[in-house]
Amino acid sequence: MFRKRLDHAAAAVGAHFDHVLAQFDDVPVVRAMAHATSGGKRLRGFLVLETARLHRIDPAAAIWPATAIEALHAYSLVHDDMPCMDDDDLRRGLPTVHRKWDEATAVLTGDALQSLAFELVTAPEVGSGEVRSQLARTLAVASGAQGMVLGQALDIAAESAEVPLTLEEITALQQGKTGALIAWSALVGPRMAGADTAPLAAYATALGLAFQIADDILDVEGDAATLGKATGKDAGAGKATFVSLLGLDGAKRRADDLVQSACDALNGYGQDAEVLRDTARFVIARKN
Repeated sequence: MFRKRLDHAAAAVGAHFDHVLAQFDDVPVVRAMAHATSGGKRLRGFLVLETARLHRIDPAAAIWPATAIEALHAYSLVHDDMPCMDDDDLRRGLPTVHRKWDEATAVLTGDALQSLAFELVTAPEVGSGEVRSQLARTLAVASGAQGMVLGQALDIAAESAEVPLTLEEITALQQGKTGALIAWSALVGPRMAGADTAPLAAYATALGLAFQIADDILDVEGDAATLGKATGKDAGAGKATFVSLLGLDGAKRRADDLVQSACDALNGYGQDAEVLRDTARFVIARKN
């Protein structure tokens, strides 16, 4: 059931991207936007659609913020892959935007995808002005200097720090870099429904951290061909990670504990949330 739902959500988001981008001029930056948003699990968009389903939100309304978060996530990856940051050649098994085109196109592609995210999340189809305003404002907070961008900045600073980060510092860093957009995605459903966000906030916090620990584990154990990107970069750069601080087995135990916490947070939803529980289990079992 989970895999079917995940694949269906990825296809729905992909189709919506096609629909939206087809209305733009066929210029290199738009082709690069399509390239940057192709493939991947689209887990964040899935979380939007699944939490919307949990709260009986029309999928025709939820597809807009689901596509928005994937556009914003893609922007972050385009910029993260550039030589001034992580300097990666591959993303999802394909050449990164700055490699396939050039650095200027990559900057503009990221900028355009970020703008597109807010265009999508404020589309009239999403709902009332109050709902659209709340989603746009919370997305700005989650993606900016209090969320993802802060996490990215702390990550860059850590690379040249004389003293490696502590476990507490890495946890705070990753709650911004990875966790903020995952949390926003999981809260779209209750926000659109005007429901209590606390259970899914607790779920998303545990899920986001488990996701990052799984990434750290994959950087050690993963296969580059399966991951679609280089492995071993963290160790090569001497960066402190959950694996370096907890050990491989300790990191796996911590991820398992977080998955259990995520599942426990959903108790109030009963069996309706079983797909979200499966999502938490998938996050630490995935191979890419």
